[in-house]
Amino acid sequence: MINSFKLRTMLMILFELAAVAGFCEICNGMHPEGNMQELCKRNSLSNGFFGLNDKVTDSGLEFNLSYTQLYQQNVHGGLSTHRRAGRVTGSYDLELSIDAKKLLGIEGGKFYILSEGGFSDGIDAPSVGSYFGVNADASGNRSMDITELWYEQSMFDNKLKIRFGKLDLTGGFECRGCPVSFDGSSYANDETTQFLNSALGNNPTIPFPDNGLGAIVHYNPIEWWYFSAGIADAHADARETGFATTFRGDSHFFSIIETGVTPQLDSKNGPLQGAYRIGLWYDPQPKANTDLADAGESYRNDTGFYTSCDQMLFKENADAEDTQGLGTFFRYGYAPSKTNDMTHFWSGGFQYQGLFEGRDNDVLGVGFAHGTFSNKASATYTEDYESILEVYYDMEITPWCHISPDLQYVSNPGGVKGVSDAIVLGVRVQISL
Repeated sequence: MINSFKLRTMLMILFELAAVAGFCEICNGMHPEGNMQELCKRNSLSNGFFGLNDKVTDSGLEFNLSYTQLYQQNVHGGLSTHRRAGRVTGSYDLELSIDAKKLLGIEGGKFYILSEGGFSDGIDAPSVGSYFGVNADASGNRSMDITELWYEQSMFDNKLKIRFGKLDLTGGFECRGCPVSFDGSSYANDETTQFLNSALGNNPTIPFPDNGLGAIVHYNPIEWWYFSAGIADAHADARETGFATTFRGDSHFFSIIETGVTPQLDSKNGPLQGAYRIGLWYDPQPKANTDLADAGESYRNDTGFYTSCDQMLFKENADAEDTQGLGTFFRYGYAPSKTNDMTHFWSGGFQYQGLFEGRDNDVLGVGFAHGTFSNKASATYTEDYESILEVYYDMEITPWCHISPDLQYVSNPGGVKGVSDAIVLGVRVQISL
């Protein structure tokens, strides 16, 4: 476990790197022998596993390793401002992508493996008590689990893609460069680079199962329209292979469909990209909201719907590859009250990249989320709702190192009377190794 002295030391080193990165701009990279300049310009700290990525590219292999560390503290309200448990969390991801054409000669084929590990459950349970969760990156104590292992086959000039194996239903496909299928968002979709609160990463009214065995069909017949359908083990556990819960006992399969359009609006600096998605989900397993479950009741065939939209509003430059500017996002979801604790949810916010001169890759994000609890679970949720406001600023220190100060205000944590609104301060460090 990392103590406060080690944390302060790590942050001091990272801020020194920030100073070095700024010095590189001022002196135009005139360092002795150019070593520091080269380090600051790398896309990863190890330069692609010390050159290994470049050597195996022709074989169709690509490795990526990243590490995220976070410090959070509840400074007002919630359950406690004094408990230290969970203030420091960390996670690490090791990815392997395999081009099946280069390796095996299979046209349009791709293998993907993701291993994840980390430590600490975060400050929600001991300090905040939030229903949503103020740290979506907190994964608990785990050494290294294979959380995704799937094969994808593209056909008909990449218009049809079929993916199957152990997979994550919440992302992985794109339409016109926008994340889709399922509940994607260009500005609120990744807890390692964007918002930390779980409510601003995915819609909590969608009962996505844990990563497990399943299949997705993604159809993109024209550039601006797509349709996707997925099915996955409703009882999955990301730390297991998935075979025990998928093919034994009373198996249930969560299913979801989504369609959307990705229009481009005209502006003087080029097209403004947008994405507008709508989806339906179905969960057949017996369940009930907390109150009814405690009373021994359960219901099958849970069904709900959602929408997720984002739109770039302003573009600073005419360069098609330049993403500086202002964008906005919105989500809404509905789930039946007898089978779910939260019945209505909406969120929205803004992102601005390159707000300050000379900081073209920095990102400012402001988001708000509001969820209404089931009126059939009023014994558990004595308040009608929980809502959160989050503000973060992602600073690019080098291409491989980002630091993000973060502020969250949680209203009615856990939907329980007597728990005052919480203010959570944090800082995230994300490193591509």
